[in-house]
Amino acid sequence: MKPALARGAYTLLMRMALPLVFSRLAWRARREPAYAAHWGERLGYAGAAAQPGCLWLHAVSLGETRAAAALINELRARQPGLRVLLTHGTATGRAAGAELLRAGDVQAWLPLDTPGAVRRFLRAHRPAVGVVMETEVWPNLLFEAQAAGVPLVLANARLSPRSQAKGDRLAALMHPALACFTAVLAQTEADAMRLRASGARAGAVQVMGNLKFDMAMPPDLLAQGLAWRQALGRPVVLMSSSREGEEAPLLRAWAALPLPRPLLLLVPRHPQRFDAVAALVAAAGLTLARRKAWAATPPPETAVADVWLGDSLGEMPLYYAMADVALLGGSFEPLGGQNLIEAAACGCPLLMGPHTFNFAQAAELSLAEGAAERLPDISAAVSRAVVLCASLQRSAMAERARAFADRHRGAAVRMAAAVLNGLAAPRPKRPTPGGAGSVSA
Repeated sequence: MKPALARGAYTLLMRMALPLVFSRLAWRARREPAYAAHWGERLGYAGAAAQPGCLWLHAVSLGETRAAAALINELRARQPGLRVLLTHGTATGRAAGAELLRAGDVQAWLPLDTPGAVRRFLRAHRPAVGVVMETEVWPNLLFEAQAAGVPLVLANARLSPRSQAKGDRLAALMHPALACFTAVLAQTEADAMRLRASGARAGAVQVMGNLKFDMAMPPDLLAQGLAWRQALGRPVVLMSSSREGEEAPLLRAWAALPLPRPLLLLVPRHPQRFDAVAALVAAAGLTLARRKAWAATPPPETAVADVWLGDSLGEMPLYYAMADVALLGGSFEPLGGQNLIEAAACGCPLLMGPHTFNFAQAAELSLAEGAAERLPDISAAVSRAVVLCASLQRSAMAERARAFADRHRGAAVRMAAAVLNGLAAPRPKRPTPGGAGSVSA
C-alpha cells in the first residue's frame, strides 16, 4: 500500500474508533477518576495554553514520566527559565508528571491521533520543540508537528524485535512516521539498528544510553522502606510490577512453602487490578494486608500477614528498599519485562524470568555484572528467592546492583545537549505530495 493511502485508511479508522475510545475512558474512570477529567484535551482543545516557544515533552505512562524527570532537570539546569508542556496518555503518568511542574508549566492529555485534534493542540500550545519518550509513534501527530515546523526528538528510544516486526507489517504507515524525527536518541546500538531499519533517518539516530539509570531515588522513601524492614523482623520477597497471569502461579508457589516463610510483598503493575489481585490472594488461602489501609506506619497486626499488597502509587523505591530480593514482573510471561534499573539503583537483588525483550540490553548487563539472576519460571524464582534471603550472597548481589546502576549513568546529560541542539537543527522537509504527509483528513 502507498504511504498516502495507508495514512488515509489509518485516519479513517481512528475517527471511527473515537466513540469506542471515549467509552473505554469512561469505563477506566470507574476505577481511576482521572480518566474522566479534561476530555476536551483528548480532542486538542487546550484547558490552559502553554507559553509559546515551550518545550513539549510527551511521556505516556508512569515509567516514561519518571525517566523524563532526569532529562527535564538537566534541561532546566542548562536553560534556566525553561517552560515545559507535559503530555501523557495514562492517569499514573499524569499524576507523576504533576510533581515535575514548575510555575509557568502546563500539563495536558496527548490529543487522540486525528489530524484535527493534533492541529488544535499545536495551534494552542505552539511548542518550539517536541520530545517524545521511548516508543510513542503516532503518525498524524508526527506528520502534523513536522508540517507546523516543530522539530521532534525521540528520546530514550527503544524498539524490540517484536515491535519492529509489528511496525514492518505496517511499513507504509510507520516508516514515514519515524522519518519525521529530527533526532532519535537510542538506548542501545541494537535499538539504533532496528530504528534505522524501521524508517528513522540514518543521520538522525544516535546511541545515548538509558535515562532510567539517571533516575534519582527519593531518600525519604528509601529510609522509610529500610525502617519498615527493620521493624518487621522477617525477610521480605518483592514481586514488582506483576502482570496478569503471573500472580496466580506466584501465590500457589508461595502457599506451598513451608512455615515460617518470608513476607511476600506484591505490587501489581496496573492500579485497576489491585482489587482483583487481592481476591487472588484470598483464593490462595493466604492472609493479606493492604498498603492503602494505613497512613505512615504499618499496624502491628500486619507483621504476621502472608502477603502485603502494595496498592499505592509512587512508592516503588520504598518497596525495593524494604525487600531482601525482588522478582521482576512481566518477565515470567511473554510480556517483555518491566524496568529493572530502579531495583538496582535501590540496591535490591533481582530475579528475572525468561522474557525481558523490552529491556534486553539492561537485562543482559545486569546478569553479566552479577546484579541479577535469570530463572526459568516463577516456581524456581520463589525457591531461589527464599534461599537468597538467608544467604550471604544477597549482600554481595546488592552491592553489585548499586555498582551496576552507578556505572551506566550519564544519558540525561547527553540527551539534554542533543535536545537543545535540535532547536537550531534544520527541519526535515515535509513529505512531498503523494507521500504519507499529503493526506488531509
